[in-house]
Amino acid sequence: MDDAPASRRKLPSVDHILKTEAAVAAISRYGRPATVTAVRAAVGEVRAAARMGAHATFDETLLATAALARLEASSRSRLRPVFNLTGTVLHTNLGRALLAEEAMEAALKAMRSAVALEYDLETGKRGDRDDHVRDLICELTGAEDATIVNNNAAAVLLVLNSFSLGKDAIVSRGELIEIGGAFRMPEIMARAGARLVEVGATNRTHPKDYLAALNAETGLILKVHTSNYRIEGFTAEVSPRDLATIAHQRGALLFHDLGSGTLADLACYGLAHEPTVREAVAQGADIVSFSGDKLLGGPQAGFIIGRRELIAAINKNPLKRALRVDKIRLAALEATLKLYRNPDRLAERLPTLRLLARSVPELEAQAARLAPALSQRLGERRGAAIAVEIVPCKSQIGSGALPMETIASVALVLRPREKSGRALDRLANALRALPMPVIGRISDGALLLDLRCLEDEAGFLESLDALEPSDALA
Repeated sequence: MDDAPASRRKLPSVDHILKTEAAVAAISRYGRPATVTAVRAAVGEVRAAARMGAHATFDETLLATAALARLEASSRSRLRPVFNLTGTVLHTNLGRALLAEEAMEAALKAMRSAVALEYDLETGKRGDRDDHVRDLICELTGAEDATIVNNNAAAVLLVLNSFSLGKDAIVSRGELIEIGGAFRMPEIMARAGARLVEVGATNRTHPKDYLAALNAETGLILKVHTSNYRIEGFTAEVSPRDLATIAHQRGALLFHDLGSGTLADLACYGLAHEPTVREAVAQGADIVSFSGDKLLGGPQAGFIIGRRELIAAINKNPLKRALRVDKIRLAALEATLKLYRNPDRLAERLPTLRLLARSVPELEAQAARLAPALSQRLGERRGAAIAVEIVPCKSQIGSGALPMETIASVALVLRPREKSGRALDRLANALRALPMPVIGRISDGALLLDLRCLEDEAGFLESLDALEPSDALA
């Protein structure tokens, strides 16, 4: 005879479970309603298991503990810190730039108290939130004026909507880029109300192509810095300086979208040169836009700089309010921009540049320190299932900056003895399941942990201590 119904009758009531020590602790921490829901869920799972004839516990303490574990798991933030060992410094999927200590402190202060966000302390009247960073941006770029929105895509949308609504926006076919998430420049232009006018060919665009397209219906010429790809071979493009001359001769505006724009010359840090924002202004662009959370090394933001009367027109656009940034980001931006006033200490204080500028000898020394400890955790303690090697590798900047350039780096390579893709996947899954997940990259039958972005060695090893003996590592 099936005794499952009798077994189910042994289940303690929810009220009894709520009187256990674990349940009382859960109520104190998460509240009674949430605890009751978790207990009922735990009881429901046991009841379902018993119905299927599986072994199930009916101990009220164990059920309360299961409910508490469920609450703890659901209360963890989904936005979890991870170790970025992918070799991509500005990894879009991992949050891009790490903020400087000064920026984090400024943001924390802004969160803790009321601030004079749109309040002029000298006059006692309403102020403009952009005032907190406007002078700094102009000082660092040479622009007449500036405004700030929540990212560079928003900056492009706002500029196009302000000056090309119902008008032509001329752009080279070779610059109709697609950015992350399959967002394409033509689609952004359409949403802005601009009429896209493509000129030239994918690989070659000449001055005559722009001249032929310019007419009374032209709102602006858009120059897009192709930061996330390169076209090589039989190519030609019109320089920003020449394009500015063409636009101004015909009374049109030149809008230069720099994308991942930088305020510092990366060549000073041993990297390839990337056009700086100051250079774009000096080359004659009427308006320039760029990101705050990429090479600049700050929080997510989009900067629009240029001629004073044009920025004033942009600020009158109703979309500007919809795209503005809050006090927290403004505080972090101001602190980040101030770091650029001292270029001699910039790489030391700005995490993005510090990580990009790490030398190979420094990384080799770090690898030599970590490899034995990693071998012990993954090898000797786990039946030598995984070999650990130190190998040279290549890092990249990421977020669309200098896509063809790589940076010499060093990786710890984890190679399962079992030659199968499944073994490699199990290893990668195990590292992602750690209290602070470790994210590497799979290449040539191994898991590479590029050390360029690893500064917290102790935290990395402590997280590895949580690895459990399992089929993934045995």
